[in-house]
Amino acid sequence: MAVAAKQVSVANKMTKRRIIAFIGWILAALIVAVGIGVLNQKPLTAQSNSTILVSAAASLKDSLQEVKQSYQKAKSNITVNHNFAASGTLQRQIENGAPADVFISAAQKQMDELQKKNLILPETRRNLLTNSIVLIVPKNSNKVTNFRGLTSPNVKRIAVGEPRSVPAGQYADEVFRNLGILEQLKPKFTYANSVRNVLAAVESGNADAGVVYATDAKISNQVKVVDTAAANLHSPIVYPMAVLKNSKNVAAAKEYAQFLRSANASSIFKKYGFGMAK
Repeated sequence: MAVAAKQVSVANKMTKRRIIAFIGWILAALIVAVGIGVLNQKPLTAQSNSTILVSAAASLKDSLQEVKQSYQKAKSNITVNHNFAASGTLQRQIENGAPADVFISAAQKQMDELQKKNLILPETRRNLLTNSIVLIVPKNSNKVTNFRGLTSPNVKRIAVGEPRSVPAGQYADEVFRNLGILEQLKPKFTYANSVRNVLAAVESGNADAGVVYATDAKISNQVKVVDTAAANLHSPIVYPMAVLKNSKNVAAAKEYAQFLRSANASSIFKKYGFGMAK
Protein backbone atom coordinates (compact mmCIF):
# COMPACT_ATOMS: atom_id res chain seq x y z
CA MET A 1 0.00 0.00 0.00
CA ALA A 2 2.82 2.40 0.88
CA VAL A 3 4.51 1.73 -2.45
CA ALA A 4 1.26 2.36 -4.38
CA ALA A 5 0.63 5.62 -2.52
CA LYS A 6 4.16 6.73 -3.28
CA GLN A 7 3.70 5.99 -6.97
CA VAL A 8 0.44 8.04 -7.04
CA SER A 9 2.19 10.96 -5.36
CA VAL A 10 5.00 10.88 -7.91
CA ALA A 11 2.49 10.75 -10.77
CA ASN A 12 0.59 13.72 -9.41
CA LYS A 13 3.80 15.77 -9.14
CA MET A 14 4.73 14.94 -12.72
CA THR A 15 1.24 15.93 -13.93
CA LYS A 16 1.48 19.29 -12.12
CA ARG A 17 4.89 19.92 -13.67
CA ARG A 18 3.55 19.21 -17.14
CA ILE A 19 0.60 21.57 -16.56
CA ILE A 20 2.88 24.34 -15.27
CA ALA A 21 5.24 23.85 -18.20
CA PHE A 22 2.33 23.96 -20.66
CA ILE A 23 0.96 27.19 -19.14
CA GLY A 24 4.43 28.70 -19.22
CA TRP A 25 4.77 27.82 -22.91
CA ILE A 26 1.41 29.49 -23.70
CA LEU A 27 2.39 32.66 -21.78
CA ALA A 28 5.72 32.84 -23.59
CA ALA A 29 3.99 32.49 -26.95
CA LEU A 30 1.54 35.27 -26.07
CA ILE A 31 4.34 37.60 -24.96
CA VAL A 32 6.21 37.03 -28.21
CA ALA A 33 3.04 37.62 -30.28
CA VAL A 34 2.21 40.85 -28.45
CA GLY A 35 5.81 42.05 -28.80
CA ILE A 36 5.75 41.50 -32.54
CA GLY A 37 2.44 43.36 -32.77
CA VAL A 38 3.82 46.35 -30.89
CA LEU A 39 6.91 46.47 -33.06
CA ASN A 40 4.79 46.43 -36.21
CA GLN A 41 2.36 49.11 -35.00
CA LYS A 42 2.73 52.54 -36.66
CA PRO A 43 2.63 55.80 -34.61
CA LEU A 44 -0.88 57.23 -34.36
CA THR A 45 0.12 60.70 -35.47
CA ALA A 46 1.70 59.54 -38.71
CA GLN A 47 -0.07 56.30 -39.43
CA SER A 48 -1.66 57.05 -42.80
CA ASN A 49 -3.04 59.72 -45.07
CA SER A 50 -5.78 61.87 -43.55
CA THR A 51 -8.22 64.35 -45.06
CA ILE A 52 -9.69 67.29 -43.16
CA LEU A 53 -12.43 69.68 -44.22
CA VAL A 54 -12.11 73.31 -43.17
CA SER A 55 -15.34 75.34 -43.19
CA ALA A 56 -14.21 78.97 -43.36
CA ALA A 57 -15.61 82.45 -43.90
CA ALA A 58 -15.64 83.49 -47.56
CA SER A 59 -13.24 86.37 -46.89
CA LEU A 60 -10.52 83.83 -46.08
CA LYS A 61 -10.60 82.06 -49.44
CA ASP A 62 -7.41 83.41 -51.05
CA SER A 63 -5.28 83.40 -47.92
CA LEU A 64 -6.29 79.90 -46.81
CA GLN A 65 -5.67 78.46 -50.25
CA GLU A 66 -2.11 79.74 -50.07
CA VAL A 67 -1.75 78.51 -46.48
CA LYS A 68 -2.89 75.09 -47.70
CA GLN A 69 -0.04 74.92 -50.23
CA SER A 70 2.48 75.75 -47.52
CA TYR A 71 0.97 73.33 -45.01
CA GLN A 72 0.84 70.37 -47.35
CA LYS A 73 4.52 70.79 -48.21
CA ALA A 74 5.24 70.18 -44.53
CA LYS A 75 2.45 67.61 -44.02
CA SER A 76 2.16 65.67 -47.26
CA ASN A 77 0.13 62.94 -45.53
CA ILE A 78 -2.72 65.36 -44.70
CA THR A 79 -5.06 66.62 -47.41
CA VAL A 80 -6.88 69.88 -46.66
CA ASN A 81 -10.20 70.62 -48.36
CA HIS A 82 -12.17 73.85 -47.98
CA ASN A 83 -15.80 74.86 -47.75
CA PHE A 84 -16.09 78.65 -48.13
CA ALA A 85 -19.34 80.51 -47.44
CA ALA A 86 -20.84 83.15 -45.17
CA SER A 87 -20.15 82.38 -41.52
CA GLY A 88 -23.86 82.11 -40.73
CA THR A 89 -24.39 79.67 -43.59
CA LEU A 90 -21.53 77.50 -42.34
CA GLN A 91 -22.89 77.64 -38.80
CA ARG A 92 -26.27 76.30 -39.97
CA GLN A 93 -24.60 73.57 -42.03
CA ILE A 94 -22.67 72.38 -38.98
CA GLU A 95 -25.77 72.53 -36.79
CA ASN A 96 -27.58 70.37 -39.35
CA GLY A 97 -24.86 67.73 -39.24
CA ALA A 98 -22.76 68.63 -42.28
CA PRO A 99 -19.26 67.11 -42.01
CA ALA A 100 -16.40 69.44 -41.08
CA ASP A 101 -13.26 69.24 -38.97
CA VAL A 102 -12.32 72.90 -38.43
CA PHE A 103 -14.52 76.01 -38.40
CA ILE A 104 -13.20 79.54 -38.89
CA SER A 105 -15.78 82.31 -38.57
CA ALA A 106 -15.55 86.00 -39.42
CA ALA A 107 -17.29 86.91 -36.13
CA GLN A 108 -17.63 85.59 -32.60
CA LYS A 109 -21.43 85.25 -32.87
CA GLN A 110 -21.43 82.12 -35.03
CA MET A 111 -18.74 80.39 -32.97
CA ASP A 112 -20.55 81.30 -29.76
CA GLU A 113 -23.71 79.61 -31.06
CA LEU A 114 -21.87 76.41 -31.92
CA GLN A 115 -20.18 76.39 -28.53
CA LYS A 116 -23.53 76.82 -26.75
CA LYS A 117 -24.78 73.75 -28.63
CA ASN A 118 -21.67 71.74 -27.65
CA LEU A 119 -20.58 71.35 -31.27
CA ILE A 120 -16.95 72.46 -30.90
CA LEU A 121 -14.07 71.32 -28.73
CA PRO A 122 -13.87 74.43 -26.50
CA GLU A 123 -10.23 73.88 -25.55
CA THR A 124 -9.29 74.30 -29.24
CA ARG A 125 -11.04 77.65 -29.69
CA ARG A 126 -8.67 80.50 -30.47
CA ASN A 127 -8.95 84.00 -31.92
CA LEU A 128 -6.94 83.82 -35.13
CA LEU A 129 -7.20 87.04 -37.19
CA THR A 130 -8.43 90.62 -37.24
CA ASN A 131 -9.70 92.78 -40.11
CA SER A 132 -11.26 96.16 -40.89
CA ILE A 133 -14.37 97.34 -42.73
CA VAL A 134 -14.03 99.54 -45.82
CA LEU A 135 -16.24 101.28 -48.35
CA ILE A 136 -15.46 100.41 -51.97
CA VAL A 137 -16.61 101.79 -55.31
CA PRO A 138 -15.84 100.81 -58.93
CA LYS A 139 -12.30 101.85 -59.82
CA ASN A 140 -13.32 104.75 -62.10
CA SER A 141 -16.23 106.00 -59.98
CA ASN A 142 -16.31 109.37 -58.21
CA LYS A 143 -19.87 109.22 -56.89
CA VAL A 144 -18.92 108.86 -53.25
CA THR A 145 -15.82 109.42 -51.11
CA ASN A 146 -16.93 108.36 -47.61
CA PHE A 147 -19.65 106.51 -45.69
CA ARG A 148 -21.78 109.60 -45.10
CA GLY A 149 -21.68 110.33 -48.82
CA LEU A 150 -23.83 107.25 -49.41
CA THR A 151 -26.87 109.37 -48.59
CA SER A 152 -26.33 111.31 -51.84
CA PRO A 153 -29.08 110.88 -54.46
CA ASN A 154 -26.30 110.01 -56.91
CA VAL A 155 -25.85 106.71 -55.09
CA LYS A 156 -28.67 104.35 -56.11
CA ARG A 157 -27.48 100.87 -55.05
CA ILE A 158 -25.29 99.84 -52.10
CA ALA A 159 -24.16 96.23 -51.88
CA VAL A 160 -23.99 94.82 -48.35
CA GLY A 161 -23.91 91.37 -46.83
CA GLU A 162 -27.16 90.00 -45.43
CA PRO A 163 -26.59 90.92 -41.75
CA ARG A 164 -28.25 87.84 -40.26
CA SER A 165 -25.77 85.46 -41.90
CA VAL A 166 -22.89 87.58 -43.25
CA PRO A 167 -20.72 89.17 -40.53
CA ALA A 168 -19.54 91.90 -42.92
CA GLY A 169 -23.18 92.87 -43.32
CA GLN A 170 -23.60 92.93 -39.55
CA TYR A 171 -20.59 95.25 -39.20
CA ALA A 172 -21.92 97.46 -42.03
CA ASP A 173 -25.25 97.80 -40.22
CA GLU A 174 -23.43 98.83 -37.04
CA VAL A 175 -21.40 101.46 -38.91
CA PHE A 176 -24.49 102.97 -40.56
CA ARG A 177 -26.47 102.86 -37.34
CA ASN A 178 -23.72 104.57 -35.35
CA LEU A 179 -23.39 107.22 -38.07
CA GLY A 180 -27.16 107.78 -37.83
CA ILE A 181 -27.81 107.01 -41.52
CA LEU A 182 -29.03 103.38 -41.48
CA GLU A 183 -32.74 104.04 -42.05
CA GLN A 184 -31.95 106.54 -44.78
CA LEU A 185 -29.80 104.01 -46.64
CA LYS A 186 -31.95 100.87 -46.30
CA PRO A 187 -33.98 101.49 -49.50
CA LYS A 188 -30.68 101.47 -51.44
CA PHE A 189 -29.39 98.17 -50.09
CA THR A 190 -28.73 95.22 -52.38
CA TYR A 191 -28.18 92.21 -50.14
CA ALA A 192 -25.61 89.51 -50.92
CA ASN A 193 -25.18 86.08 -49.33
CA SER A 194 -21.42 86.48 -48.84
CA VAL A 195 -18.88 89.27 -48.68
CA ARG A 196 -17.31 88.03 -51.92
CA ASN A 197 -20.64 88.54 -53.68
CA VAL A 198 -20.66 92.12 -52.38
CA LEU A 199 -17.25 92.58 -53.96
CA ALA A 200 -18.47 91.05 -57.24
CA ALA A 201 -21.49 93.39 -57.35
CA VAL A 202 -19.23 96.45 -57.11
CA GLU A 203 -16.68 95.04 -59.56
CA SER A 204 -19.41 94.47 -62.16
CA GLY A 205 -20.96 97.91 -61.65
CA ASN A 206 -24.22 96.40 -60.41
CA ALA A 207 -23.77 98.46 -57.26
CA ASP A 208 -22.50 102.02 -56.88
CA ALA A 209 -20.72 101.11 -53.66
CA GLY A 210 -20.27 98.24 -51.25
CA VAL A 211 -19.06 97.42 -47.77
CA VAL A 212 -16.43 94.68 -47.50
CA TYR A 213 -13.37 93.78 -45.49
CA ALA A 214 -10.10 95.50 -46.29
CA THR A 215 -8.73 92.09 -47.29
CA ASP A 216 -11.41 91.64 -49.95
CA ALA A 217 -10.70 95.03 -51.48
CA LYS A 218 -6.99 94.21 -51.52
CA ILE A 219 -7.38 91.26 -53.91
CA SER A 220 -9.32 93.22 -56.57
CA ASN A 221 -7.94 95.66 -59.14
CA GLN A 222 -11.46 96.61 -60.24
CA VAL A 223 -12.45 98.53 -57.11
CA LYS A 224 -10.94 101.20 -54.89
CA VAL A 225 -11.27 101.93 -51.19
CA VAL A 226 -12.71 105.37 -50.46
CA ASP A 227 -13.19 105.10 -46.69
CA THR A 228 -12.30 102.88 -43.74
CA ALA A 229 -14.74 102.59 -40.83
CA ALA A 230 -13.37 103.80 -37.51
CA ALA A 231 -12.99 100.94 -35.03
CA ASN A 232 -15.42 102.57 -32.58
CA LEU A 233 -18.24 102.38 -35.15
CA HIS A 234 -18.55 98.59 -35.06
CA SER A 235 -17.85 95.51 -32.95
CA PRO A 236 -14.24 94.25 -32.98
CA ILE A 237 -13.65 92.18 -36.12
CA VAL A 238 -12.13 88.93 -34.92
CA TYR A 239 -11.95 85.56 -36.67
CA PRO A 240 -12.20 82.69 -34.15
CA MET A 241 -11.34 79.11 -35.06
CA ALA A 242 -12.04 75.76 -33.40
CA VAL A 243 -11.95 72.03 -34.05
CA LEU A 244 -15.43 70.56 -34.29
CA LYS A 245 -16.57 67.95 -31.79
CA ASN A 246 -17.78 65.57 -34.50
CA SER A 247 -14.50 65.70 -36.43
CA LYS A 248 -13.43 62.27 -37.63
CA ASN A 249 -9.79 63.41 -37.72
CA VAL A 250 -9.31 65.30 -34.47
CA ALA A 251 -5.54 64.80 -34.30
CA ALA A 252 -5.02 66.05 -37.87
CA ALA A 253 -7.47 68.93 -37.32
CA LYS A 254 -5.60 70.04 -34.19
CA GLU A 255 -2.27 69.93 -36.04
CA TYR A 256 -3.70 72.09 -38.82
CA ALA A 257 -5.22 74.58 -36.36
CA GLN A 258 -1.84 74.86 -34.63
CA PHE A 259 -0.15 75.56 -37.97
CA LEU A 260 -2.56 78.46 -38.63
CA ARG A 261 -0.95 80.28 -35.70
CA SER A 262 2.61 79.60 -36.86
CA ALA A 263 5.01 82.22 -38.21
CA ASN A 264 4.72 80.65 -41.66
CA ALA A 265 0.94 81.01 -41.81
CA SER A 266 1.03 84.45 -40.15
CA SER A 267 3.24 85.83 -42.91
CA ILE A 268 0.71 84.66 -45.51
CA PHE A 269 -2.26 86.15 -43.65
CA LYS A 270 -0.44 89.48 -43.25
CA LYS A 271 0.33 89.52 -46.98
CA TYR A 272 -3.41 89.48 -47.63
CA GLY A 273 -4.03 92.31 -45.17
CA PHE A 274 -5.13 90.43 -42.05
CA GLY A 275 -3.92 91.25 -38.58
CA MET A 276 -3.05 88.49 -36.11
CA ALA A 277 -5.31 88.32 -33.08
CA LYS A 278 -3.67 88.39 -29.67
